[in-house]
Amino acid sequence: MALTRIHVNQHVIARSRKAGTNDPVLTVKTSKGNTYAHAVAIHGPSRVVYAPCKPLACGARVWVETTAPVELDPPA
Repeated sequence: MALTRIHVNQHVIARSRKAGTNDPVLTVKTSKGNTYAHAVAIHGPSRVVYAPCKPLACGARVWVETTAPVELDPPA
């Protein structure tokens, strides 16, 4: 199975707080693109990565990596 990376999008948190909305802040990145969710269930092994000197292209410095299936809430 392909690698999935999950991180919290702090920009969406700030924007939602300011606008009074409840936008999904979890970004689920796969080879197929990005999906956004309020909750993610990981059905298998995963690891949390902190890479302050080598962030993801989006700027995330902390994320979860897994090759296990993930379930999104709300589903994509």
